[in-house]
Amino acid sequence: GVKESHQMTIFRIIAAILHLGNLEIQGERDWEACSVSGEDEHLSNFCSLLGVEHGQMQHWLCHRK
Repeated sequence: GVKESHQMTIFRIIAAILHLGNLEIQGERDWEACSVSGEDEHLSNFCSLLGVEHGQMQHWLCHRK
């Protein structure tokens, strides 16, 4: 009973969440800070699926504000 266009949106969001779960986050300074590689394939897929800016997502995944 769900329209095909809504199904594709749901599938895209689920795929993005699964890619986000596969990101490799490197801990720095005894885990007080972290970073995500800009070349991480999963980050690129996540950003492309949701249409968000790669650099911004890379930054905000590792900052609390």
